Amino acid sequence: MLAAIRSAAVFGIDAYNVCVEVDVAQGLPHWTLVGLPAGEVKESRERVSAALANSGFVLPPRRITVSLSPGDLRKAGTGFDLPIAIALLVALGAIRAEAVAGLAFIGELGLDGALRGVRGVLSVARRLASQGDVRALVLPPSNVDEAGLVRSIALLASPTLRDLVDSLGDGSLVPATSSPRPARGDDLSDFADVVGQVTAKRALEIAAAGGHACLLIGPPGAGKTMLARRLPSILPSLTEDEALEVTAIHSVAGLLTSADAFISARPFRAPHHSISSAGLVGGGGMPRPGEVSLAHHGVLFLDELLEFPRSALESLRQPLEDGRVVIARAALSVAFPARFALVAAMNPCPCGNAGEPTRVCTCSEPEIVRYRSRLSGPLADRIDMHVTLSAVAADLLQRSSDGEPSAAIRARVEQSRAIQRDRYAKLPAPVTCNAHASGRWLLTHGDIESPARAMLSTAMESLKLSARGFHRVLRVARTIADLEDSVMVTERHLGEALRYRPR
Repeated sequence: MLAAIRSAAVFGIDAYNVCVEVDVAQGLPHWTLVGLPAGEVKESRERVSAALANSGFVLPPRRITVSLSPGDLRKAGTGFDLPIAIALLVALGAIRAEAVAGLAFIGELGLDGALRGVRGVLSVARRLASQGDVRALVLPPSNVDEAGLVRSIALLASPTLRDLVDSLGDGSLVPATSSPRPARGDDLSDFADVVGQVTAKRALEIAAAGGHACLLIGPPGAGKTMLARRLPSILPSLTEDEALEVTAIHSVAGLLTSADAFISARPFRAPHHSISSAGLVGGGGMPRPGEVSLAHHGVLFLDELLEFPRSALESLRQPLEDGRVVIARAALSVAFPARFALVAAMNPCPCGNAGEPTRVCTCSEPEIVRYRSRLSGPLADRIDMHVTLSAVAADLLQRSSDGEPSAAIRARVEQSRAIQRDRYAKLPAPVTCNAHASGRWLLTHGDIESPARAMLSTAMESLKLSARGFHRVLRVARTIADLEDSVMVTERHLGEALRYRPR
């Protein structure tokens, strides 16, 4: 007998429909699994067989063929255990076909028949909800809170396969209710804790307001890491659509828990400098999101920037430019979103004291040149703002901090972001902040005063700016004007933006 059960699989961070077909025929006892299954999918035979036996079901000695359609896309993950088991029971007559009509199934099976959670359930729920022809999604209880973020699809859950089959038989399976709790974010320290470093705090406010990449250059102990870790405290809150997208990425990466099924705070990722290129931008046989995607709509902090492998740093070019990462393999190509605010920190030289009037630099000129050359010109050109810090004086450290709190800075940032959303609301491509806007569009519609245009042209020649650098200066200047609620970009705004370009 033939049975077909609806399910779904994740590709990148999006899901696609999968039809699980099972045919039970006369012949020598044998399992055949087709449809480009990965290793963990092939192992479902052992898990499903043991789960059925330990749940009280007897498998007759038959020839069993399992097909995962479409057959030209590789299937990965353990979420096909449950739909295979249900389809097999329907084919054997243990479950009526009418009882599973309009239902979709996903979940891993334990050897004892328990339903266990899987990755990517949020993406699956969003996909099935968009179809409009699925009556309900049947899934493990541990995934209910995550899938419950999609309110337009009903959810059914049961702790074990035996309970699920019994409930399908007598119609007693009731919709599951979800109560997702926001993920616990890190304790966001306040900008008021930072003593001195007025220029760096101003630069980070501009970076937060416009979504710009920022590089902090200064000696050890100047407060670079302290400043970067306070950037999330002045960023605007995630919108509902952004929060769902961030949660979906973390779900695919397997970083969600039943207690933290919804991410409402902007992510802050700070990978160690020993990370590989695959760990930073994503990769693997079946590509997984890397740190740049896990920082989507949040902050990616790279401390000791020049200690990162050169190949890892150069892999940042595409996400900084396009806001996404495309990972190509022989048989597939996967795109992950990666629209993040980059904040990097580095020393000016190997000893860290170059340019400090109160400290002695022990590095020779060739050593300094060789050290700084680890940051390539094309990558440096993609970083909007280069900020130089100096060591904080001892007398300042002994004073009580009277700096501006993060709440006051965040209010200005949110007001600036609102101005930018209104400006770009009518564009066909979604743009939420100045860093993502087209430079050509800003030149035409950015309300730039004539003296500022002339100043920008002069600066391009005198500072040897590239075309990319030209547009990035313009974007930063537009953000500075937005922070002051100025309709026009003036020479003063442009002059401050030019201070942040590398010489």
